Amino acid sequence: MIVIKDIAKSFGDVKAVRGVSFKAEDGKITTLLGANGSGKTTTFRSVTGLMKPDAGTVHIDTIDVRERTLEAQARLGVFPDQFGLYTRLTTREHIAYYAELHGLKGSALSDAINEVSKLLNLEDIIDRKTEGFSQGQRMKVALARAIVHKPQNIILDEPTRGLDVMNIRLLRDILLELKAQGHCILLSSHVMAEVDALSDHIVIMSDGLICADGTSASLVAESGQENLEEAFVHLTEQARRNAA
Repeated sequence: MIVIKDIAKSFGDVKAVRGVSFKAEDGKITTLLGANGSGKTTTFRSVTGLMKPDAGTVHIDTIDVRERTLEAQARLGVFPDQFGLYTRLTTREHIAYYAELHGLKGSALSDAINEVSKLLNLEDIIDRKTEGFSQGQRMKVALARAIVHKPQNIILDEPTRGLDVMNIRLLRDILLELKAQGHCILLSSHVMAEVDALSDHIVIMSDGLICADGTSASLVAESGQENLEEAFVHLTEQARRNAA
C-alpha cells in the first residue's frame, strides 16, 4: 500500500505539488490522470524517494520514504517512462543486474529470472543483446527489471507510450494478473481507454492539486458528462476556474 499525505513541492516560484493526498491500495490499480505540468511526475518522484517533498509524508507499506528511503525502495518496482536499456547487455543480464541490486543471488536469482521470463514471454530474447529491440521488446525487459524481485508495490509512468495494440493488450493482462495477486499498482497514463479499462481508483490532478478522485463511473456521474475523457476535461477546467 502507498499512502501520500499532504505532500508539497516547489521549484523556486513554481508550486509543482500543493497538498496532495491519496492512497493506492493493495489489490487495486490506482491511476494518476492529468495534463503535462499537473504534478504527476513530481508526485511519482516523491513516492520513489528520488525527490524529497518540502512538506508532507509518503509511506510504502507503513515505511516512511523520507526516513527509511532504501527500505521503502526495496518494496517498490519502478517502470520508468524511458526504458534506459544498455544495448550491449542481454535481456538476462539486464534482469540479473536489477535482481542482484535487490539482494537475489544463486539459485534464487536463477529462479526469479526464469519466472519473470515465463510471465512476460521473454524466452526467445532472453539471451539476445537488447540493441535493435522493438519498442514492445524493450517494454518487456524494462518491466521484467521492475518486478523480478516481486515487489509488493509497482509504479508505472506512462507504460503504454509507444506500444502497439498487441503489446498494450499484453501489458494490460500482466497488470491485471499482478493486481489479482494482491499487488498495489500505481500508474500514470493519458490513454483514456486504458485508464477506464484498468483503474479501480482514478486521481485527477490539475496545477499541482487533486481536483477529483473516484472510480471512472463516479467521476462521469460527478461531472455530468458522457464518458471519462469528457469528465476529465470538465473537472480540470472547473478546477482552473475555481482557482482563478
